[in-house]
Amino acid sequence: MPIPRPEHPEPQFMRKNWQNLNGVWEFEIDNSKSGIDRKLYLSDHLSGSVTVPFCPESELSGVGNKDFMNAVWYRKTFILNDSQLSGRVMLHFGAADYETVVWVNGAEVGRHIGGYTSFKFDISSYAHAGENSLTVCVFDDVRAPCQPRGKQSELYYSHDCDYTRTTGIWQTVWLEFLPKNYIKNVKFYPDPENQKVSLSACLCGSGTLRADVAYEGRPVGSGLGESWGGLLTIEIPLSEKHLWEPGKGRLYDVCLRFGDDEATSYFGLRSVQIDDKKFLINGKSVFQRLVLDQGFYPDGIYTAPSETALIRDIELSTALGFNGARLHQKVFEPRFLYHCDRLGYIVWGEHANWGFDHSDAANLGNFLNEWQEAVERDFNHPSIVGWCPFNETWDYRGRPQNDMILGTVFRATKLLDPTRPCIDTSGHFHVETDIFDIHDYEQDPGIFRKKLENFPNGDERAWNPFPDRQRYNSQPMFVSEYGGMRWDKSKNSDTWGYGDAPKTEEEFINRLKGLTDAIMDNPEIFGLCYTQLYDVEQEANGLYTYQREPKFDEETMKKIRGIFGRKAGIE
Repeated sequence: MPIPRPEHPEPQFMRKNWQNLNGVWEFEIDNSKSGIDRKLYLSDHLSGSVTVPFCPESELSGVGNKDFMNAVWYRKTFILNDSQLSGRVMLHFGAADYETVVWVNGAEVGRHIGGYTSFKFDISSYAHAGENSLTVCVFDDVRAPCQPRGKQSELYYSHDCDYTRTTGIWQTVWLEFLPKNYIKNVKFYPDPENQKVSLSACLCGSGTLRADVAYEGRPVGSGLGESWGGLLTIEIPLSEKHLWEPGKGRLYDVCLRFGDDEATSYFGLRSVQIDDKKFLINGKSVFQRLVLDQGFYPDGIYTAPSETALIRDIELSTALGFNGARLHQKVFEPRFLYHCDRLGYIVWGEHANWGFDHSDAANLGNFLNEWQEAVERDFNHPSIVGWCPFNETWDYRGRPQNDMILGTVFRATKLLDPTRPCIDTSGHFHVETDIFDIHDYEQDPGIFRKKLENFPNGDERAWNPFPDRQRYNSQPMFVSEYGGMRWDKSKNSDTWGYGDAPKTEEEFINRLKGLTDAIMDNPEIFGLCYTQLYDVEQEANGLYTYQREPKFDEETMKKIRGIFGRKAGIE
């Protein structure tokens, strides 16, 4: 049986010596959460099976259990030889939702809290030559107030804009074989204005780090640095200047060598700035024609069935005139971000904050720790032009947000990454933010236009939906959610969307054009994000179906592309 999702899961940091552990694993549901007491980590057999990296709710997992699962167990054996054990053996998890405990050969090797970020353990002292057993337990409770769940339904059934849950492992698991001295991580700081790149590497052990940069196979720069371990910074002038731009993902390849360790990476030569009301990429104003992408798949739920499916979502978006996406209520996998980088597709990185109790400061630790992991992991992706840790911080069980939580997360984000803007909470309720964005699902184009025509000098109450909870402080303006028109050719009354659905295709197109023109005609607004790219389960407001099929004929889809592809007033 072919290994599912066989490609390397971390294109930003690849080594040749790695082993993909995806495929059929033993599996067992533990709703009583008694497995640790029963010492399942010492068991040589679990009662069922699952196909990793697909969650057990999904069709592709072979399980298809849509009910709540409080804990799930996995077991797999793998074989190592003496050569692989001569250095360090790292065990990687792309993501597992939510709290993960890992044992190798019956010994606990580590724990991780967070359902959306990658983690790893050094298992060198636990593994041996020959057959080894790997056992994993993942606890999950989407209704826990300290656990961000994103768009996973807290009810038994999917409803409105909440969908099928994801429990346990949902990204690739793999082994990596390293020498004793190795490169822990590297950050790239491109400087297009001065035609150079600086890199900051964290190293384990002493030695010389060499970085060789190439563009389309041609050497364009190199740098050396000596280190006794810890942090090392190298500045590399570039002999050729190729800017990363929307639609043109011109990537520089990097080969890193540190003693016996060798890894490959890449970067894009681009900068992001905010200048008054404009959003600048490489010093040029770029109107952001974005679409909401929720990262759900009919057969894999959170996990794309193949790499081809990841690429296709980007192609479907650009085919309709969009130049990027809000990656919504989910930390997307690095392989998707790689293709955004490669294709010049701009995106915003967001956490899955729904379900998290942002009214209680005691919950800050779990959220902030996972968000920091996301920012650190994805820092090098040139396609990410901004961060958004929260989305729509509605009152939690009648309690308003704790502003200290939002302010702390915003400032922590800026400390981790001073190179990108950050929106504290998309839509509402803003506390401290680089950009003021709004969500408005008004369906009447005339009313929508009158609202926006008041920005920024008219009555703030006209366009600010919550003037008593947030105040505009002269930041750049972004309409980061609008539209959301339900269009279901099956006329299923159980589907969901915003407002009254158009009755005809002509009405759909006229409304779409009217709403979009109201934003694009306004010279004070730097971007839009239309809801949404494709349907998700019962939510039928996509421009494509959940199966990624066009909802309209070719001529109508061409009209949609013209609506989003035209020049904006701010350009």
